[in-house]
Amino acid sequence: MYLASLTINNFRRIKQATMEFEPGLNIIVGPNNIGKTAVVDALRSLLAGTDDPYPRFSVDDVHLPKGGTATGDVCFDYVFKNLSLDDEADFLHGLKADEAGKSEAHLRVTYGDADKSGRLRPRRVCGAHHDIAMTATMLENLRSVYLQPLRDAELGLRPSRTSQLSRLLHLLSDEEGKEQIAKKLAHLDTEIKALKAIVETQEAITMRHNSMLGDQLAQMLAVELSGSDFTKLASRLSLLVDSFEIERNGLGYNNLIYMAVALSELAKNAESAYRSLIVEEPEAHLHPQLQAVLLRYLSDIKVAEGERPVQVFVTSHSPNFASIADLDAVECLVETETGVDVFHPRSIIFRKGKKEKLKRYLDVTRAEFFFARRVIFVEGTAELLMVDLLAKKMGCDLRNHGVSLISVEGLNFDSFMPLFGETAIKIPVAIITDADPVITDEEGNKQPHYPSANEAITISSNTALMKGQEDKFVKVFHGQKTFEYDLGLHEKNRMPMLLALKDLHPQIGTDLEIEVASKADDRDRAMALFSGMFERSKGKANIQKGAFAQALAAQIENNCLEIEIPKYISDAVMHACKS
Repeated sequence: MYLASLTINNFRRIKQATMEFEPGLNIIVGPNNIGKTAVVDALRSLLAGTDDPYPRFSVDDVHLPKGGTATGDVCFDYVFKNLSLDDEADFLHGLKADEAGKSEAHLRVTYGDADKSGRLRPRRVCGAHHDIAMTATMLENLRSVYLQPLRDAELGLRPSRTSQLSRLLHLLSDEEGKEQIAKKLAHLDTEIKALKAIVETQEAITMRHNSMLGDQLAQMLAVELSGSDFTKLASRLSLLVDSFEIERNGLGYNNLIYMAVALSELAKNAESAYRSLIVEEPEAHLHPQLQAVLLRYLSDIKVAEGERPVQVFVTSHSPNFASIADLDAVECLVETETGVDVFHPRSIIFRKGKKEKLKRYLDVTRAEFFFARRVIFVEGTAELLMVDLLAKKMGCDLRNHGVSLISVEGLNFDSFMPLFGETAIKIPVAIITDADPVITDEEGNKQPHYPSANEAITISSNTALMKGQEDKFVKVFHGQKTFEYDLGLHEKNRMPMLLALKDLHPQIGTDLEIEVASKADDRDRAMALFSGMFERSKGKANIQKGAFAQALAAQIENNCLEIEIPKYISDAVMHACKS
């Protein structure tokens, strides 16, 4: 069985949200202070209790609406699916049939009825109407290990009766094995006690003890192994790492070792109907390479013979995790205009090949959108540099407005667009793209078009397709042709552009300045400037657009040059930055 869904009501920042989980790995991503720890605490409200106590909540944990008052109970609903016949017997009172007639276990934990100190009292119930109290057997069948953020893995690996290593040894040892270990320990103890150093040590202590207390009060003393039975041995076992004590090992590696021990103990636990591992912010101790190693392992855990599946929940605000995770494993917490919302990337229907393309392009920088409150997508490096600068010229700092500026490196918007909008991530998204207009010549062939500033144009089919997918959150913005051409349509911008060109190629810049000055109107001047930089030499660009954008940005900033911002750029910035 596995936890298929968790619904959180009236808890901290979350008014109402439903998380949908997969049987294996589940990664819950989102920015700071969005509610990831609330999800973890909601999970622990049912699954804790074996190794650590259930979390306690107070009236301060009840959801506080904007401008309202915190009222009502905190409520968590859990739905378990894929139950075996034994699971159905264990959770009989919590069973409910789904639409296909298959049994599900419906469990609920509520916190309410505050005491005088403000602490909320928990109730754990189950069934179709949530009117039957959960039994101790049900709760014991839900086995989970929780690894908190900034945890001390070294402490968890130290020898003790309740250490994960001790638990694992108990699980893997039958009665015959325990008896063999006890006999070996007794035999070793007998041999050690016969050694001269041990005999003399015992005689010295016994003589002093007897002379101190006398024959009537003295006790019988023996120097021997401390605790020579199996249980005491298990509590004293520790791990060596490369022949060193665990205390001398690095914190990040100790965390990975602790996870390996915990997962082994969970997988070998045949007594529990359900097993899970909850890991909060593993990136706190792991550099990006180890994050990738851990995620790859958690994504593809093999169930060996004699083991049971373990459901894994990981919370993270690391773009490294988000970028290399399978989209089907990700649950995204998002801040919307109505509060905290949950987005399930696996529910999005992509056009053929687009999901695969998204996975290829989803690197660390682009995965930032999982944690963004607003996004501007641009085509490439030139727009990435210039849009941020132009926004500042407008008096709008994108970072201060929580806007992530992301390049899709080409025309790959169609892979990212399905993730946003009224049926997906509900945040403002502006897409800045080229119009790439064309005209048909006398022979019926389509040719590139160089329009004037106010000319009506026919945009490219790709841009038209994106415009058709707009909604109130996602808007597509384009100019007359391309970013550089639209800059050149404005007289104020041509001198900074020519100065930037001269920095890169002085002779080309000088020649082009003369050619631009000879043209009669803004359209012809923009066409001459654009063609001279990017369309000469049999279609090969003289200038790399990224290098030109760097030079232009330096001219504007270093020389405090004025520049006129194309309207479609300012409109895109305003859409992303709006309240």
